[in-house]
Amino acid sequence: MPVFQEWNAGRLQARIASEFWQLYQPQKNQHWLDIGCGLSFLVYPWHDWGAYFYGQDLSAVAQEAVNSRGPQLNSKLFRGVERGSANQLKYEASQFDGVVATGISCYFPQEYWQAVLLEVKRVLKPEGIFLFDVIDPDSEMADNWAILETYLGAEVFLNPVDTWKSMIQDAGGKVMKVKTGELFQLFKVKF
Repeated sequence: MPVFQEWNAGRLQARIASEFWQLYQPQKNQHWLDIGCGLSFLVYPWHDWGAYFYGQDLSAVAQEAVNSRGPQLNSKLFRGVERGSANQLKYEASQFDGVVATGISCYFPQEYWQAVLLEVKRVLKPEGIFLFDVIDPDSEMADNWAILETYLGAEVFLNPVDTWKSMIQDAGGKVMKVKTGELFQLFKVKF
């Protein structure tokens, strides 16, 4: 299985990751929330963008690592990582110019994401941007990737892209632009 070989060689992540900034780049002095951020502040060029970074992640390990290293990289832009789920964001209404959630939609059922979309809408400023990616189950890689993830211990939900678009619309959002990758489709959404 080629996907397994790519994963084993350490090349798969770079191949499938959604580079959200190619669809919309955070601007200087904007406030951005990264949901499921992992090590985002440590590996993506937030400093170059000059955007204030806030994160929320389920992983205590990621939270501790980024909260310990982030202020050393840039104490002005780094605003901290909260630990928690995406359907209960620990931030104020209309706090963010943008929210990003990439690489995580496939690990939770769509009912969960309905609640997440409402939370994202709540924390975004009017005219704010939501960058969000979903697995394209029709992509050549999708089934084998899902098998690999299951083998690694993660349940994956492969939902049709049109179902995601309908759910975004039902939450009051509009997909403004789409960037198609090998596995994911990245959406630029406005509410």
